[in-house]
Amino acid sequence: MNPKLNTFDLIVVGAGGSGLTAAIHASQRGMKVMVLEKAPKIGGTTAWSVGSFTASQTLHQKELGIQDHPDFHFEDMALFNQGKGEVDNLALRRLFVDAAAPTLHWLMDIGVVFDGPYPESHHRHPRMHNVIPNSKSFAYHLRKECARLGVTIQTHCKVLELIHENERVVGVKALLNGQDLVDYRAHSGVLLTAGDFAASKELKEKYLGPDMAKAASVNPLATGDGLHLGLQNQGFLRNAHYASALKMRFVEAAPHWIQKIPPYAFIAKTITWSLKHLPQAMIRPFVMKFITTVLGPEMTLFQSGAVMVNQSGQIIDSSSTDVVFNLVKSPGNKGFIVFDQACADRLKAWPNFISTAPGVAYAYLGDYESARKDIFHKCSRLDELAGKIGVDPQTFKTSTQGLLEASSPFFYAMGPVRSYVTITEGGLVVNENFQVLDAQSQVIEGLYAAGSNGQGGLLLEGHGHHIGWAFVSGKLAGERILKFN
Repeated sequence: MNPKLNTFDLIVVGAGGSGLTAAIHASQRGMKVMVLEKAPKIGGTTAWSVGSFTASQTLHQKELGIQDHPDFHFEDMALFNQGKGEVDNLALRRLFVDAAAPTLHWLMDIGVVFDGPYPESHHRHPRMHNVIPNSKSFAYHLRKECARLGVTIQTHCKVLELIHENERVVGVKALLNGQDLVDYRAHSGVLLTAGDFAASKELKEKYLGPDMAKAASVNPLATGDGLHLGLQNQGFLRNAHYASALKMRFVEAAPHWIQKIPPYAFIAKTITWSLKHLPQAMIRPFVMKFITTVLGPEMTLFQSGAVMVNQSGQIIDSSSTDVVFNLVKSPGNKGFIVFDQACADRLKAWPNFISTAPGVAYAYLGDYESARKDIFHKCSRLDELAGKIGVDPQTFKTSTQGLLEASSPFFYAMGPVRSYVTITEGGLVVNENFQVLDAQSQVIEGLYAAGSNGQGGLLLEGHGHHIGWAFVSGKLAGERILKFN
Protein backbone atom coordinates (compact mmCIF):
# COMPACT_ATOMS: atom_id res chain seq x y z
CA MET A 1 0.00 0.00 0.00
CA ASN A 2 1.07 3.58 -0.64
CA PRO A 3 2.42 5.00 2.68
CA LYS A 4 0.97 8.41 1.82
CA LEU A 5 -2.52 6.92 1.62
CA ASN A 6 -2.05 5.39 5.07
CA THR A 7 -1.02 8.59 6.84
CA PHE A 8 -3.59 10.61 8.79
CA ASP A 9 -3.75 13.26 11.47
CA LEU A 10 -5.61 10.96 13.87
CA ILE A 11 -6.24 7.23 14.02
CA VAL A 12 -9.26 6.11 16.04
CA VAL A 13 -9.30 2.46 17.14
CA GLY A 14 -12.92 1.31 17.43
CA ALA A 15 -16.07 2.43 15.59
CA GLY A 16 -18.58 2.48 18.43
CA GLY A 17 -20.40 5.56 19.66
CA SER A 18 -17.34 7.08 21.28
CA GLY A 19 -14.95 6.52 18.38
CA LEU A 20 -17.27 7.79 15.66
CA THR A 21 -18.20 10.84 17.74
CA ALA A 22 -14.53 11.63 18.31
CA ALA A 23 -13.76 11.21 14.62
CA ILE A 24 -16.54 13.60 13.66
CA HIS A 25 -15.45 16.33 16.05
CA ALA A 26 -11.78 15.99 15.13
CA SER A 27 -12.71 16.16 11.45
CA GLN A 28 -14.77 19.28 12.05
CA ARG A 29 -11.53 20.89 13.28
CA GLY A 30 -9.70 20.11 10.06
CA MET A 31 -8.09 16.80 10.99
CA LYS A 32 -7.80 13.94 8.52
CA VAL A 33 -9.21 10.97 10.46
CA MET A 34 -9.10 7.20 9.98
CA VAL A 35 -11.35 4.94 12.08
CA LEU A 36 -10.30 1.27 12.32
CA GLU A 37 -12.88 -1.35 13.30
CA LYS A 38 -12.22 -5.10 13.62
CA ALA A 39 -15.88 -6.06 13.14
CA PRO A 40 -17.65 -6.28 9.77
CA LYS A 41 -19.83 -3.32 10.70
CA ILE A 42 -19.71 -0.27 12.92
CA GLY A 43 -21.61 0.38 16.15
CA GLY A 44 -19.75 -1.57 18.82
CA THR A 45 -21.41 -2.11 22.18
CA THR A 46 -23.36 1.13 21.64
CA ALA A 47 -25.45 -0.69 19.04
CA TRP A 48 -26.23 -3.47 21.56
CA SER A 49 -27.41 -1.12 24.28
CA VAL A 50 -30.92 -0.27 25.42
CA GLY A 51 -30.07 3.24 24.24
CA SER A 52 -30.72 5.45 27.27
CA PHE A 53 -28.80 8.75 27.62
CA THR A 54 -29.05 10.44 31.02
CA ALA A 55 -28.47 14.19 31.12
CA SER A 56 -29.60 17.32 32.95
CA GLN A 57 -30.75 20.73 31.70
CA THR A 58 -31.91 19.29 28.38
CA LEU A 59 -34.43 20.61 25.88
CA HIS A 60 -36.74 17.73 26.78
CA GLN A 61 -36.68 18.78 30.43
CA LYS A 62 -37.26 22.44 29.62
CA GLU A 63 -40.31 21.59 27.50
CA LEU A 64 -41.82 19.97 30.60
CA GLY A 65 -40.82 22.84 32.88
CA ILE A 66 -38.24 20.76 34.79
CA GLN A 67 -35.67 23.00 36.46
CA ASP A 68 -32.55 20.83 36.59
CA HIS A 69 -28.82 21.55 36.75
CA PRO A 70 -25.56 19.62 36.18
CA ASP A 71 -24.63 20.31 39.81
CA PHE A 72 -27.67 18.28 40.90
CA HIS A 73 -26.77 15.52 38.47
CA PHE A 74 -23.22 15.46 39.85
CA GLU A 75 -24.53 15.04 43.40
CA ASP A 76 -27.07 12.38 42.47
CA MET A 77 -24.52 10.20 40.68
CA ALA A 78 -22.78 9.71 44.03
CA LEU A 79 -25.92 8.03 45.41
CA PHE A 80 -25.45 5.04 43.11
CA ASN A 81 -22.16 4.20 44.83
CA GLN A 82 -23.02 4.94 48.46
CA GLY A 83 -21.64 2.40 50.89
CA LYS A 84 -19.69 0.49 48.26
CA GLY A 85 -16.32 1.91 49.21
CA GLU A 86 -15.47 2.76 45.63
CA VAL A 87 -13.37 5.80 44.74
CA ASP A 88 -14.87 7.71 41.84
CA ASN A 89 -13.05 10.02 39.41
CA LEU A 90 -14.73 13.29 40.31
CA ALA A 91 -12.91 15.32 37.64
CA LEU A 92 -14.29 13.09 34.89
CA ARG A 93 -17.73 13.05 36.52
CA ARG A 94 -17.69 16.85 36.38
CA LEU A 95 -16.77 16.76 32.69
CA PHE A 96 -19.58 14.32 32.03
CA VAL A 97 -22.44 16.15 33.74
CA ASP A 98 -21.43 19.54 32.29
CA ALA A 99 -21.19 18.26 28.72
CA ALA A 100 -24.04 15.72 28.75
CA ALA A 101 -26.84 18.03 27.60
CA PRO A 102 -24.83 19.74 24.81
CA THR A 103 -23.78 16.30 23.57
CA LEU A 104 -27.37 15.03 23.62
CA HIS A 105 -28.45 18.11 21.69
CA TRP A 106 -25.68 17.54 19.13
CA LEU A 107 -26.93 13.97 18.57
CA MET A 108 -30.40 15.41 18.01
CA ASP A 109 -28.94 17.90 15.51
CA ILE A 110 -27.54 15.07 13.37
CA GLY A 111 -30.88 13.23 13.38
CA VAL A 112 -31.02 11.02 16.48
CA VAL A 113 -34.45 11.14 18.15
CA PHE A 114 -35.02 10.72 21.89
CA ASP A 115 -38.13 10.27 24.00
CA GLY A 116 -38.30 11.39 27.62
CA PRO A 117 -37.12 12.42 30.06
CA TYR A 118 -38.05 9.55 32.38
CA PRO A 119 -37.47 9.22 36.13
CA GLU A 120 -35.09 6.80 37.81
CA SER A 121 -34.21 6.11 41.43
CA HIS A 122 -31.49 8.37 42.91
CA HIS A 123 -32.18 11.11 40.35
CA ARG A 124 -34.12 14.02 41.86
CA HIS A 125 -35.49 14.91 38.42
CA PRO A 126 -36.38 12.84 35.31
CA ARG A 127 -33.17 12.70 33.24
CA MET A 128 -33.29 9.52 31.19
CA HIS A 129 -33.71 10.05 27.44
CA ASN A 130 -34.40 6.91 25.37
CA VAL A 131 -33.35 6.63 21.74
CA ILE A 132 -36.12 5.94 19.21
CA PRO A 133 -36.64 3.49 17.53
CA ASN A 134 -33.60 1.63 18.92
CA SER A 135 -29.85 1.93 19.51
CA LYS A 136 -29.07 1.16 15.86
CA SER A 137 -30.05 4.78 15.28
CA PHE A 138 -26.75 5.95 16.77
CA ALA A 139 -24.57 4.12 14.23
CA TYR A 140 -26.83 5.09 11.33
CA HIS A 141 -26.65 8.83 11.98
CA LEU A 142 -22.99 8.83 13.04
CA ARG A 143 -22.03 7.04 9.83
CA LYS A 144 -23.93 9.64 7.77
CA GLU A 145 -22.11 12.46 9.55
CA CYS A 146 -18.74 10.73 9.05
CA ALA A 147 -19.48 10.40 5.34
CA ARG A 148 -20.47 14.06 5.10
CA LEU A 149 -17.18 15.14 6.69
CA GLY A 150 -14.96 12.73 4.79
CA VAL A 151 -13.96 10.55 7.74
CA THR A 152 -12.44 7.27 6.52
CA ILE A 153 -13.79 4.11 8.18
CA GLN A 154 -12.07 0.76 7.65
CA THR A 155 -13.90 -2.33 8.93
CA HIS A 156 -12.44 -5.87 9.12
CA CYS A 157 -9.29 -4.23 10.48
CA LYS A 158 -7.89 -5.44 13.81
CA VAL A 159 -5.19 -3.31 15.43
CA LEU A 160 -2.35 -5.51 16.71
CA GLU A 161 0.07 -3.02 18.26
CA LEU A 162 1.03 0.63 18.52
CA ILE A 163 3.95 2.16 16.65
CA HIS A 164 6.38 4.36 18.61
CA GLU A 165 8.96 6.85 17.42
CA ASN A 166 11.01 9.08 19.73
CA GLU A 167 8.94 7.95 22.75
CA ARG A 168 5.70 8.97 21.09
CA VAL A 169 2.82 6.92 19.67
CA VAL A 170 2.70 7.64 15.94
CA GLY A 171 0.53 4.90 14.50
CA VAL A 172 -0.64 1.31 14.56
CA LYS A 173 0.08 -2.06 12.99
CA ALA A 174 -3.12 -3.74 11.89
CA LEU A 175 -4.40 -6.89 10.24
CA LEU A 176 -6.70 -6.04 7.34
CA ASN A 177 -9.29 -8.57 6.15
CA GLY A 178 -7.63 -11.25 8.25
CA GLN A 179 -4.57 -11.50 6.00
CA ASP A 180 -2.79 -8.23 5.16
CA LEU A 181 -0.45 -6.56 7.67
CA VAL A 182 -0.76 -2.78 7.31
CA ASP A 183 0.86 0.20 9.04
CA TYR A 184 -1.26 3.31 9.58
CA ARG A 185 0.51 6.50 10.66
CA ALA A 186 -0.93 9.48 12.50
CA HIS A 187 0.66 12.91 12.95
CA SER A 188 -1.39 13.73 16.05
CA GLY A 189 -1.60 10.30 17.64
CA VAL A 190 -3.92 7.38 18.29
CA LEU A 191 -7.25 7.45 20.14
CA LEU A 192 -8.37 4.18 21.76
CA THR A 193 -12.16 3.72 21.76
CA ALA A 194 -12.39 -0.05 21.32
CA GLY A 195 -14.85 -0.82 24.11
CA ASP A 196 -14.85 -2.66 27.42
CA PHE A 197 -13.68 -6.19 28.32
CA ALA A 198 -17.01 -7.91 28.96
CA ALA A 199 -16.10 -10.67 26.46
CA SER A 200 -12.47 -11.11 27.54
CA LYS A 201 -12.15 -14.22 29.70
CA GLU A 202 -8.55 -13.28 30.48
CA LEU A 203 -9.30 -9.78 31.79
CA LYS A 204 -12.49 -10.84 33.57
CA GLU A 205 -10.62 -13.60 35.37
CA LYS A 206 -7.80 -11.22 36.32
CA TYR A 207 -9.94 -8.35 37.58
CA LEU A 208 -13.35 -9.85 38.38
CA GLY A 209 -12.61 -13.44 39.38
CA PRO A 210 -13.21 -16.92 37.93
CA ASP A 211 -16.99 -16.91 38.36
CA MET A 212 -17.42 -13.66 36.45
CA ALA A 213 -15.13 -15.01 33.75
CA LYS A 214 -17.80 -17.64 33.02
CA ALA A 215 -20.48 -15.03 32.36
CA ALA A 216 -21.43 -14.34 28.76
CA SER A 217 -21.09 -10.94 27.12
CA VAL A 218 -23.94 -9.09 25.44
CA ASN A 219 -21.43 -8.03 22.78
CA PRO A 220 -19.19 -11.03 21.97
CA LEU A 221 -16.65 -8.70 20.32
CA ALA A 222 -16.06 -6.62 23.49
CA THR A 223 -12.70 -8.25 24.18
CA GLY A 224 -10.92 -5.22 25.59
CA ASP A 225 -8.62 -4.69 22.61
CA GLY A 226 -8.04 -1.01 23.34
CA LEU A 227 -7.35 -1.76 27.00
CA HIS A 228 -4.81 -4.41 26.02
CA LEU A 229 -3.07 -1.88 23.77
CA GLY A 230 -2.96 0.65 26.60
CA LEU A 231 -1.65 -1.87 29.12
CA GLN A 232 1.06 -2.96 26.70
CA ASN A 233 2.17 0.66 26.39
CA GLN A 234 2.56 1.68 30.06
CA GLY A 235 -1.06 2.55 30.71
CA PHE A 236 -2.99 1.07 33.64
CA LEU A 237 -6.60 0.45 34.58
CA ARG A 238 -8.56 2.00 37.43
CA ASN A 239 -11.64 0.42 39.05
CA ALA A 240 -11.33 -2.64 36.80
CA HIS A 241 -12.47 -4.81 39.71
CA TYR A 242 -15.76 -2.94 39.90
CA ALA A 243 -18.45 -5.21 38.42
CA SER A 244 -21.87 -3.59 38.64
CA ALA A 245 -23.29 -4.83 35.38
CA LEU A 246 -23.83 -8.59 35.77
CA LYS A 247 -27.40 -9.08 34.60
CA MET A 248 -29.74 -11.92 33.68
CA ARG A 249 -31.16 -11.77 30.20
CA PHE A 250 -33.23 -14.07 28.08
CA VAL A 251 -31.33 -15.31 25.05
CA GLU A 252 -31.53 -13.07 22.02
CA ALA A 253 -34.66 -13.29 19.90
CA ALA A 254 -34.66 -14.05 16.20
CA PRO A 255 -34.81 -10.87 14.08
CA HIS A 256 -38.31 -9.41 13.76
CA TRP A 257 -39.50 -6.90 11.20
CA ILE A 258 -40.05 -4.32 13.92
CA GLN A 259 -36.35 -4.42 14.84
CA LYS A 260 -35.58 -3.72 11.17
CA ILE A 261 -37.44 -0.43 11.07
CA PRO A 262 -34.94 2.08 9.63
CA PRO A 263 -33.90 4.79 12.09
CA TYR A 264 -34.90 7.66 9.82
CA ALA A 265 -35.70 10.79 11.80
CA PHE A 266 -39.25 11.14 10.46
CA ILE A 267 -40.07 7.53 11.45
CA ALA A 268 -38.55 8.00 14.90
CA LYS A 269 -40.53 11.22 15.43
CA THR A 270 -43.73 9.43 14.40
CA ILE A 271 -43.04 6.69 16.94
CA THR A 272 -42.33 9.29 19.64
CA TRP A 273 -45.61 11.06 18.89
CA SER A 274 -47.45 7.73 19.02
CA LEU A 275 -45.99 6.88 22.41
CA LYS A 276 -47.35 10.14 23.77
CA HIS A 277 -50.75 10.25 22.10
CA LEU A 278 -52.03 6.83 21.03
CA PRO A 279 -53.97 4.58 23.44
CA GLN A 280 -51.77 2.11 25.34
CA ALA A 281 -53.81 -0.84 24.00
CA MET A 282 -52.84 0.16 20.48
CA ILE A 283 -49.16 1.01 20.98
CA ARG A 284 -48.23 -1.59 23.64
CA PRO A 285 -47.81 -4.65 21.34
CA PHE A 286 -45.52 -2.58 19.14
CA VAL A 287 -43.39 -1.38 22.08
CA MET A 288 -43.15 -4.88 23.54
CA LYS A 289 -41.61 -6.23 20.34
CA PHE A 290 -38.73 -3.87 21.04
CA ILE A 291 -38.18 -4.22 24.76
CA THR A 292 -38.64 -7.96 25.26
CA THR A 293 -35.70 -8.66 22.92
CA VAL A 294 -33.14 -7.07 25.24
CA LEU A 295 -34.55 -7.65 28.71
CA GLY A 296 -34.28 -10.26 31.43
CA PRO A 297 -36.18 -11.39 34.51
CA GLU A 298 -36.50 -9.18 37.58
CA MET A 299 -36.57 -10.50 41.16
CA THR A 300 -40.34 -9.88 41.26
CA LEU A 301 -40.68 -12.99 39.10
CA PHE A 302 -39.14 -15.20 41.79
CA GLN A 303 -40.92 -13.37 44.58
CA SER A 304 -44.17 -14.30 42.83
CA GLY A 305 -43.37 -18.00 43.11
CA ALA A 306 -41.21 -18.86 40.09
CA VAL A 307 -38.10 -21.02 40.42
CA MET A 308 -35.11 -21.62 38.19
CA VAL A 309 -33.61 -24.89 36.99
CA ASN A 310 -30.35 -25.54 35.18
CA GLN A 311 -29.91 -27.41 31.91
CA SER A 312 -29.96 -30.70 33.84
CA GLY A 313 -33.30 -29.89 35.47
CA GLN A 314 -31.86 -29.21 38.93
CA ILE A 315 -32.90 -26.21 41.03
CA ILE A 316 -30.75 -23.06 40.99
CA ASP A 317 -31.19 -21.11 44.22
CA SER A 318 -33.20 -18.02 43.27
CA SER A 319 -34.23 -16.92 46.75
CA SER A 320 -32.07 -13.76 46.72
CA THR A 321 -30.40 -11.31 44.41
CA ASP A 322 -27.45 -13.75 44.30
CA VAL A 323 -29.44 -15.71 41.71
CA VAL A 324 -27.49 -13.97 38.93
CA PHE A 325 -24.23 -15.30 40.41
CA ASN A 326 -25.75 -18.72 41.10
CA LEU A 327 -26.71 -18.94 37.45
CA VAL A 328 -23.14 -18.15 36.37
CA LYS A 329 -21.86 -21.04 38.49
CA SER A 330 -24.34 -23.49 36.94
CA PRO A 331 -23.30 -25.75 34.03
CA GLY A 332 -23.17 -23.74 30.83
CA ASN A 333 -24.47 -20.58 32.55
CA LYS A 334 -27.92 -21.60 31.34
CA GLY A 335 -31.22 -21.70 33.20
CA PHE A 336 -34.98 -21.95 32.73
CA ILE A 337 -37.57 -20.15 34.86
CA VAL A 338 -40.54 -22.40 35.69
CA PHE A 339 -43.81 -21.72 37.51
CA ASP A 340 -47.36 -22.99 37.97
CA GLN A 341 -50.73 -21.46 37.15
CA ALA A 342 -51.06 -19.67 40.49
CA CYS A 343 -47.81 -17.84 39.84
CA ALA A 344 -48.80 -17.17 36.23
CA ASP A 345 -52.00 -15.49 37.40
CA ARG A 346 -49.94 -13.16 39.59
CA LEU A 347 -47.65 -12.20 36.69
CA LYS A 348 -50.37 -10.50 34.69
CA ALA A 349 -50.43 -7.09 36.38
CA TRP A 350 -48.61 -4.67 38.67
CA PRO A 351 -46.61 -5.14 40.86
CA ASN A 352 -45.66 -8.63 39.61
CA PHE A 353 -43.95 -7.78 36.32
CA ILE A 354 -41.42 -10.05 34.62
CA SER A 355 -39.16 -7.35 33.20
CA THR A 356 -38.84 -3.60 33.19
CA ALA A 357 -37.53 -1.32 30.48
CA PRO A 358 -36.28 1.94 31.99
CA GLY A 359 -38.85 4.65 31.48
CA VAL A 360 -40.79 2.74 28.83
CA ALA A 361 -42.94 -0.07 30.21
CA TYR A 362 -43.23 -3.12 32.40
CA ALA A 363 -43.49 -6.48 30.65
CA TYR A 364 -45.95 -9.03 32.04
CA LEU A 365 -46.76 -12.64 31.23
CA GLY A 366 -49.05 -11.82 28.31
CA ASP A 367 -46.41 -9.59 26.75
CA TYR A 368 -43.86 -12.39 26.67
CA GLU A 369 -46.43 -14.95 25.51
CA SER A 370 -47.17 -12.83 22.44
CA ALA A 371 -43.78 -11.20 21.79
CA ARG A 372 -41.32 -13.98 22.72
CA LYS A 373 -42.88 -17.27 21.65
CA ASP A 374 -39.35 -18.64 21.17
CA ILE A 375 -38.69 -18.66 24.94
CA PHE A 376 -42.25 -19.12 26.25
CA HIS A 377 -43.61 -22.62 26.95
CA LYS A 378 -46.95 -23.71 28.43
CA CYS A 379 -47.88 -27.35 29.05
CA SER A 380 -50.42 -29.30 31.06
CA ARG A 381 -47.85 -31.86 32.31
CA LEU A 382 -44.40 -31.44 33.86
CA ASP A 383 -42.82 -34.18 31.75
CA GLU A 384 -44.10 -32.46 28.60
CA LEU A 385 -42.65 -29.14 29.82
CA ALA A 386 -39.32 -30.85 30.53
CA GLY A 387 -39.27 -32.04 26.93
CA LYS A 388 -39.95 -28.52 25.64
CA ILE A 389 -36.92 -27.07 27.45
CA GLY A 390 -34.70 -30.11 26.97
CA VAL A 391 -34.09 -31.18 30.59
CA ASP A 392 -34.29 -34.63 32.15
CA PRO A 393 -37.99 -35.22 33.06
CA GLN A 394 -37.34 -37.22 36.24
CA THR A 395 -34.71 -34.83 37.59
CA PHE A 396 -36.97 -31.92 36.74
CA LYS A 397 -39.99 -33.45 38.48
CA THR A 398 -37.99 -34.36 41.60
CA SER A 399 -36.28 -30.95 41.82
CA THR A 400 -39.51 -28.95 41.55
CA GLN A 401 -41.55 -31.18 43.86
CA GLY A 402 -43.09 -29.05 46.60
CA LEU A 403 -42.17 -25.86 44.76
CA LEU A 404 -44.82 -26.14 42.06
CA GLU A 405 -48.47 -26.99 42.72
CA ALA A 406 -48.92 -30.58 41.54
CA SER A 407 -52.59 -30.04 40.68
CA SER A 408 -51.91 -26.95 38.58
CA PRO A 409 -53.82 -27.08 35.26
CA PHE A 410 -50.81 -25.64 33.42
CA PHE A 411 -47.08 -25.32 33.97
CA TYR A 412 -44.87 -22.68 32.37
CA ALA A 413 -41.22 -22.26 31.46
CA MET A 414 -39.31 -19.26 30.15
CA GLY A 415 -35.80 -19.46 28.82
CA PRO A 416 -33.03 -20.09 28.26
CA VAL A 417 -31.81 -17.27 30.48
CA ARG A 418 -28.13 -16.53 31.03
CA SER A 419 -26.05 -14.22 33.20
CA TYR A 420 -24.35 -11.59 31.09
CA VAL A 421 -21.68 -9.03 31.80
CA THR A 422 -23.37 -6.17 30.00
CA ILE A 423 -20.41 -3.81 30.44
CA THR A 424 -17.28 -3.54 32.59
CA GLU A 425 -16.21 -0.42 34.43
CA GLY A 426 -12.41 -0.44 34.35
CA GLY A 427 -10.76 2.03 31.99
CA LEU A 428 -7.32 3.41 31.25
CA VAL A 429 -6.38 6.35 33.43
CA VAL A 430 -6.63 9.59 31.47
CA ASN A 431 -6.44 13.28 32.26
CA GLU A 432 -9.16 15.77 31.43
CA ASN A 433 -7.80 16.06 27.87
CA PHE A 434 -8.12 12.26 27.43
CA GLN A 435 -4.37 11.73 27.25
CA VAL A 436 -3.46 8.30 28.63
CA LEU A 437 -1.30 8.41 31.76
CA ASP A 438 1.26 5.91 33.03
CA ALA A 439 1.61 4.64 36.61
CA GLN A 440 3.52 7.81 37.56
CA SER A 441 0.70 10.00 36.17
CA GLN A 442 2.88 11.07 33.25
CA VAL A 443 1.36 11.58 29.81
CA ILE A 444 2.07 8.86 27.25
CA GLU A 445 2.69 11.14 24.29
CA GLY A 446 0.45 10.58 21.31
CA LEU A 447 -1.90 8.14 23.06
CA TYR A 448 -5.48 9.05 23.92
CA ALA A 449 -8.51 7.10 25.15
CA ALA A 450 -12.25 7.73 25.41
CA GLY A 451 -15.44 5.79 26.08
CA SER A 452 -14.86 2.60 28.09
CA ASN A 453 -11.18 2.72 27.15
CA GLY A 454 -10.87 6.15 28.74
CA GLN A 455 -13.23 5.74 31.67
CA GLY A 456 -10.35 6.38 34.05
CA GLY A 457 -12.05 5.22 37.24
CA LEU A 458 -15.29 7.09 36.59
CA LEU A 459 -18.21 5.07 38.01
CA LEU A 460 -21.28 5.01 35.77
CA GLU A 461 -23.95 2.99 37.53
CA GLY A 462 -27.53 3.81 36.62
CA HIS A 463 -29.27 3.76 33.28
CA GLY A 464 -27.94 6.05 30.59
CA HIS A 465 -24.58 6.92 32.08
CA HIS A 466 -22.40 4.56 30.04
CA ILE A 467 -23.98 5.65 26.77
CA GLY A 468 -23.77 9.26 27.90
CA TRP A 469 -20.08 8.91 28.72
CA ALA A 470 -19.37 7.23 25.37
CA PHE A 471 -20.67 10.23 23.45
CA VAL A 472 -19.49 12.93 25.86
CA SER A 473 -15.93 11.61 26.10
CA GLY A 474 -15.79 11.03 22.34
CA LYS A 475 -16.94 14.56 21.64
CA LEU A 476 -14.53 16.15 24.10
CA ALA A 477 -11.59 14.01 23.01
CA GLY A 478 -12.20 14.87 19.35
CA GLU A 479 -12.33 18.55 20.24
CA ARG A 480 -9.24 18.59 22.48
CA ILE A 481 -6.66 16.42 20.71
CA LEU A 482 -5.79 19.11 18.17
CA LYS A 483 -4.46 21.51 20.80
CA PHE A 484 -1.54 19.18 21.56
CA ASN A 485 -0.28 19.15 17.98
